[in-house]
Amino acid sequence: MTRPPLRPGAGAGAARLAEILRVDHAGELGAVHIYRGQRAVLGQAPGRERIAGQLEEMEGHEARHLARFESLLAERGVRPTLMSPLWRLAGFALGAGTALMGEKAVHACTEAVETVIGEHYAAQVEELSVREPELAKELSGFRDEELAHREIAIEEGAREATAYPVLAAVIRIGCRTAIRISEKL
Repeated sequence: MTRPPLRPGAGAGAARLAEILRVDHAGELGAVHIYRGQRAVLGQAPGRERIAGQLEEMEGHEARHLARFESLLAERGVRPTLMSPLWRLAGFALGAGTALMGEKAVHACTEAVETVIGEHYAAQVEELSVREPELAKELSGFRDEELAHREIAIEEGAREATAYPVLAAVIRIGCRTAIRISEKL
C-alpha cells in the first residue's frame, strides 16, 4: 500500500506527520487491549500457560511501542485520536472474543492484525525515509516486531482456526477502517 505524495501547501508535512503519529498511537493502544482481552480469558486457564506467556510477551512489545508513541505525541504536540476510548473497548472485545473461540482464533487475530500493521508501517517507513529518517528507522524496528508476532501466530496454527478466511478478512477490514478513522479524528 503506497501512500500518495504529500499534500501541497504550508504545514502539509506537519499535518501528515500528525496523522501518522496519531494513527500509530491508536494502533498500539488497540493492540495492547487486544492482548489484554485475550489474556483476561486465557491468562489463568489451566493448560494455557504457553499461550498466556506468548500473549504477555507480545503485549509487552505493544506496550513499549505505545509508550514511545505517547512520548512522540507529547514531543510533537499532536493530540491522540478522539476514538481512543472506543479503540480500547473494541480491542479488548476483539481479544476476549477471539480467546473465547479458542487458541487458533487468538492466533488468527494476531496474524490478521499484524499483516495489516506490517503493511501500514512499511508504507510509513517509505514515506518518512527522507524527511524523518530517525522516525522511519524506529518504525521499521516496530514493523519487524509486529511481523515477528505474525510469524509466531502462523507457526501456532492461525490459518487452522475455524472459519479462518472470514475471521481474518473481518479483522483486516476492521483494522484498515480504524486506521483511516484514526488518522483524521
